[in-house]
Amino acid sequence: MIKILKYGQVKNSEIFSRVVPTVNVEEIVADIIANVRTSGDKALFEYCEKFDKVKLDRLAVSEAEIDAAVAAVPADFLRILREAAANIRHFHEKQKRNGFMINDRSGIVMGQKVTPVDRAGLYVPGGTAAYPSTVLMDAIPAKIAGVEQVVMVTPPGKDGKIPDVILAAARIAGVDRIFKLGGAQAVAALAYGTESVPKVDKIVGPGNAFVAEAKKQVFGTVSIDMIAGPSEILVLADATADPRHVAADLLSQAEHDKLASAVLVTDSESLATAVQAEIERQLPLLSREEIARTSIDNNGKIIVAPDLSKGIEISNEIAPEHLELCVDNPFDYLDQIRHAGSIFMGKNCPEALGDYMAGPNHTLPTGGTAKFSSPLSVDDFVKKTQYTYFTRDALAKIADDVSYFATKEGLTAHAKSATVRFEEEK
Repeated sequence: MIKILKYGQVKNSEIFSRVVPTVNVEEIVADIIANVRTSGDKALFEYCEKFDKVKLDRLAVSEAEIDAAVAAVPADFLRILREAAANIRHFHEKQKRNGFMINDRSGIVMGQKVTPVDRAGLYVPGGTAAYPSTVLMDAIPAKIAGVEQVVMVTPPGKDGKIPDVILAAARIAGVDRIFKLGGAQAVAALAYGTESVPKVDKIVGPGNAFVAEAKKQVFGTVSIDMIAGPSEILVLADATADPRHVAADLLSQAEHDKLASAVLVTDSESLATAVQAEIERQLPLLSREEIARTSIDNNGKIIVAPDLSKGIEISNEIAPEHLELCVDNPFDYLDQIRHAGSIFMGKNCPEALGDYMAGPNHTLPTGGTAKFSSPLSVDDFVKKTQYTYFTRDALAKIADDVSYFATKEGLTAHAKSATVRFEEEK
């Protein structure tokens, strides 16, 4: 049963604490990466057989397989996928950046140009569930950014196939190449390349602890979006909130993963007890009851705060991945929220809306990292390059200053490079 705690009974920094299994993930992942770097496809086939329990004859998904998958998906769901994709495009198109040029001083031109990465790798989780929403959320911003080749990896089932809905979403989102790969070995293949899998410039997308650790270890060879942890939600609600809705929203995150954290902060003791009872009523109705139950019992909390201001204080300190403002006037509080991955405003905006159909991205910073990082966006797939142009006359005006500055840092070659062009005149 979810715990009800008074404000102050648990440190704010520990509200999202969770029971984490003790496995030496770092060493296991390092060995996998080293093996993939050395043995390439051979290692990938072996890991598919070991971890995914399937013996593959090829890693790449063919166009025929994608065609068959799209044909097998019900028409109604294809319509929903296309509608979701349109909403995601509509939102992310606004994130496109333009370069700039400054030419307001005689003889000087400075600027910045924005260029997409050449190739992006998308990791799409598998295992206990299929996530076509992740395909859309990761691939569409990359395509809007102008990435030439989007490469997707996702683990196969024991039948050696990728779920039809995943392949259909990839077709709709414009994914260029798809490989039947999961786990740390998939990340290693994207980072270093193999005989079949091309090396990419950036890897994005959520995954389990092994995937997160692999992204961490290959960072520097490639760029990554973030080190994502288990899912988390903070619901901030007052006495007017419906306990059925709040319970359902908490459970929507709890069913993701046994390590997920679902927390309610409220200024109403009556709402707290009503939500606690409602969670117990709804849990047995879930298809993933065991996962949700473990998450709720181990990591779930209801915090009764003196007022909503204290609730916002809690939220800003823990910087939740998902924040729901279940109040009648959410825009009154928006400016007070400083740290959150994504904010869901009001009583008719469940977090699941953001997972699938609304448009903003659902690949979000977790574990408090929303204090300094952002949701996945078009920005993740571009880089910025500066450029500078000076005429001879413009350089002459500041060459001595550049030289003087350089000598103060003890860099005489720097100093010389600024003045050498004018030595003959002197």
